[in-house]
Amino acid sequence: MIKLSNIKKYYDKHRAVEEMSFTVKKGEILGFLGPNGAGKSTTMKMLTSFISPTAGDAWIDGYSVVSQSIKTRALIGYLPESAPTYKDMRVREFLDFVGQMRGFSSNDRNKRIKKVAEETFLGPVFNQTIDTLSKGFRQRVGLAQALLHDPEVLILDEPTDGLDPNQKMIVRQLIKRISQEKTIILSTHILEEMEAVCTRALIIDQGEIVADGLTDELLKMADNYNAVVLVVAGEIDDDVGKLFASMPKADKIEIDKESKKVIIYPKDKAPILELVLDKVRNSNLKIASVHVEKSHMDLVFRSLTKREEGLS
Repeated sequence: MIKLSNIKKYYDKHRAVEEMSFTVKKGEILGFLGPNGAGKSTTMKMLTSFISPTAGDAWIDGYSVVSQSIKTRALIGYLPESAPTYKDMRVREFLDFVGQMRGFSSNDRNKRIKKVAEETFLGPVFNQTIDTLSKGFRQRVGLAQALLHDPEVLILDEPTDGLDPNQKMIVRQLIKRISQEKTIILSTHILEEMEAVCTRALIIDQGEIVADGLTDELLKMADNYNAVVLVVAGEIDDDVGKLFASMPKADKIEIDKESKKVIIYPKDKAPILELVLDKVRNSNLKIASVHVEKSHMDLVFRSLTKREEGLS
């Protein structure tokens, strides 16, 4: 549904995006991650034909964003960062205005507005001016305008940025429900959002792709994936390290006597819990607790985007 091929964007000599290539299949929710300034918003603006690439091209359902941008824009619903709207308009008026810009008749506009208002739960604020709405409702208005023409593709730039936890949950649920019929690219720097919503993650840094894969695949890139953490009841003696070092599938052992933790890292990040427990059962070691690290996306993210942030 979406294909980028060696797309670049330069502002004078500043590189914003460098030869980016990837595809997104129909029905996928692609989490587009990266630190601030990584090139996420620039890439999305090129996909929506808001700005032109310096080189390369992208296609939406086979149509070029460079040479067939009118066709590609008709296929895309776009929610820019911070959901810009006309704040002096009522919600109903704003959606009607968007429908007019899309060229729908009055009858079609009414049907579509009713449908998206129901999908995004805008009923309670339908006749309020946008400037009186909470940020959560403003985001829903932005999502409603992106859905109004029933696009094949949704491009959402930081859709939950600045929302409180309850508002984030509502917007994420909306996105997941909508994804059953759409292809979605969701730009975010909120890693929990990617894990909660997206079926696949693409991480960029300084305009280049540094990782691309299913969520579970990327989590395996973390150094501590499948490591077994034991909390010892009592003192840790020197024999503890020797006990687990003899395991053929153990890669390295870390011991923290102060916190009474023993961490056993597996070779090739393979599951080793049962092997560790067998060692414990056949020893005098008393364990207070045990758990297996499945990692978090923030660890993967930090390991892949190690650019130092300068202080001005």
